[in-house]
Amino acid sequence: MHFEQLLAMAAELGKDKTKVMQFPENWCQGRTAFGGLSAALLYQAIRQHIDSSRRLLSLSTNFVGPLIADCDFSIDVEVLREGKNSAQVLAKVIQNGDVCVITQACFGAQRHSDVRVDVTKTMQLKPVDERFTLPYKEGVMPAFFQHVALCLQDGNMPFSGADTSHLGGWMKFKHVPEQMTEAHIIALTDAWPPTLLQMYKQPAPASSMSWYIEFVEEPAIAHDAWIGYEAVTHHSKDGYGLEDGCIWSEDGKLIALSRQTVALFA
Repeated sequence: MHFEQLLAMAAELGKDKTKVMQFPENWCQGRTAFGGLSAALLYQAIRQHIDSSRRLLSLSTNFVGPLIADCDFSIDVEVLREGKNSAQVLAKVIQNGDVCVITQACFGAQRHSDVRVDVTKTMQLKPVDERFTLPYKEGVMPAFFQHVALCLQDGNMPFSGADTSHLGGWMKFKHVPEQMTEAHIIALTDAWPPTLLQMYKQPAPASSMSWYIEFVEEPAIAHDAWIGYEAVTHHSKDGYGLEDGCIWSEDGKLIALSRQTVALFA
């Protein structure tokens, strides 16, 4: 099942909270849904309640518990406040009576302002070299890697005992979407492993606890384009790490900023 099919199902749940949906096991990361998928589905359900003239400013997601494949779940959307210029919306994935994932989104309408600060960050990635796209290896990589292409450029593979916590490269869906939207970027951004996983000397789990992504502007990206990702670790101690990431267009325009807290079990 392709990503667009799952998005269409989530849109229906956003319109009718009595409906349910499932996703196949090949979208899993371990025993739970790949986090980028669950966040993107929640966003797609939320989007049904917000006028298209308002763009997504930020999305804050907490992964409360596992979201299991091939099992019905619903999405509950609550518009917390919709004012003249902005809207705040809360959404939850509910499966077997339990909340699995919770997301709060903030949308804003364009307004005139004399204040302007241009982006000063610059992308350090080199142009894409598809020869270095990571191949999918069943039983070694998470199942959802069947659907995404990652071209590693900075950092190392998980469990390689690396001495760096930086990570970067290029990403895209293997099944090319008709249009590149915020939902696609949300899902792709979380496809990268936690930055600290490469420092493990042997396989051990890590889990995203909370994730925050802010969009600099509404993305205008070709449907078949590669998207850049650069992430750094700011701190890791006592089993928890904090990492920041930048998401780029191929021509070096900053699309979004990402931050997540990761629980480490090694």
